[in-house]
Amino acid sequence: MQISGAWRLTARVFLPFAVGYYLSYLFRTINALIASHLSSDAGVGAADLGLLTSVYFLVFAAAQIPVGILLDRFGPRRVQSVLLLLAAVGAGLFAVSTGFPSLLIARAMIGLGVAAALTAGLKSIIVWFPRERVALLNGYMVMLGSLGAVTATVPVEHLLAWMGWRQLFETLAAATGATAILIYVVVPERVIVPPTPRATLGSVFADRRFWRVAPFSATCIGSAWSLQGLWASPWLTDVEGLDRTSLVRQLFIMSIVLSCGALLFGMTVHYVKRRGIRAETVLATVAVLFVAAQLALILRVPLPSILPWSVVAIAGTATVVSFAVIADYFPPQLAGRANGALNVLHFGWAFLAQYATGLILEQWSANDGHRPLQAYQVAFGLNLALQIAALAWFALPGRRSITPWMSSILVFKPADDSRAVESVGLYEDSIILLPADDDAEW
Repeated sequence: MQISGAWRLTARVFLPFAVGYYLSYLFRTINALIASHLSSDAGVGAADLGLLTSVYFLVFAAAQIPVGILLDRFGPRRVQSVLLLLAAVGAGLFAVSTGFPSLLIARAMIGLGVAAALTAGLKSIIVWFPRERVALLNGYMVMLGSLGAVTATVPVEHLLAWMGWRQLFETLAAATGATAILIYVVVPERVIVPPTPRATLGSVFADRRFWRVAPFSATCIGSAWSLQGLWASPWLTDVEGLDRTSLVRQLFIMSIVLSCGALLFGMTVHYVKRRGIRAETVLATVAVLFVAAQLALILRVPLPSILPWSVVAIAGTATVVSFAVIADYFPPQLAGRANGALNVLHFGWAFLAQYATGLILEQWSANDGHRPLQAYQVAFGLNLALQIAALAWFALPGRRSITPWMSSILVFKPADDSRAVESVGLYEDSIILLPADDDAEW
């Protein structure tokens, strides 16, 4: 039986990159569950734990623009496979590390190695699939990848009881290396016409629309990653008083909600865009709900804690919406650079929020291993204030006269109407299909 072109693309392009993003999400969130093991085995304190976990975001963010340029130049297949090999080495080093410095270096290697996990997957979708399905497939990609966060709860808890965290990272190193080989061998190649001289990274940073959306997208999504990736666990233990079993159960529920949220966002954007509603409206709605959920936590509104924390989890998958917005702003040959530029801000903010939260919590002494509610209220509240400011920037009536100044800071000329980069309707204009894959049609 001959497999249709659509299913062939799904098996050979979509799924291999989804596996890579799954591993990236697993590495991102696993420290929330092994934090106590790292503290007991390596003597890692709250501030060091915040740095150790957040250095992943720092390196990830720093790599986004170079990775975006490489994706646009060499394609997602080669870039992703090479970087995943580096992540495999980092995971192996993490498994054998005995002190904080080596753990930090290993974690940074992992962050660099999975730096292209999401953007490579998004680039492959833009290159290989019809434009009208991009938002929906982005949702599927993030949903499948976020199963890594699900794995980093109850399944990892059982694995830790069986093999320990060092053997677990050895297993992850082997799985990551195997995925790198899978992507290089299985994913077909497409030759992409290099961007024109006008289609550069400067075109992204000079676009007023980018600076309208990027700040509140970064502060909200980055903060959600920071909370679920690390600080949800201490909050639930210190403030809510959950025991280990209840903690793992709640983190598992949050991860399931996160995974479903990605699919929900993909379907929602696909639906509303067909009815003429802009994706920015969906993103702003998510941001408002996320702010409300954090206020409920900080002010100790009498609600089951799983409700606001579920909103936090869902907000972490709003990248589906953000990248749908970016896909409408820029043509396919700029997809890698545009997604990378936005991801710099997402992961950069996640690093700042995660590390700063640890530094603030360190200002309060722990009583019987638990920090007071006030410490978390101050740490979470400062971050929330910045999110509200970014959301106000998005809604600011006079922002059109301010954004050119933002662009000039980066030494790029502000975009005017004549130079604005518009979306390209036909992917065939920028992609050359190799003869071996001429039958791969949707």
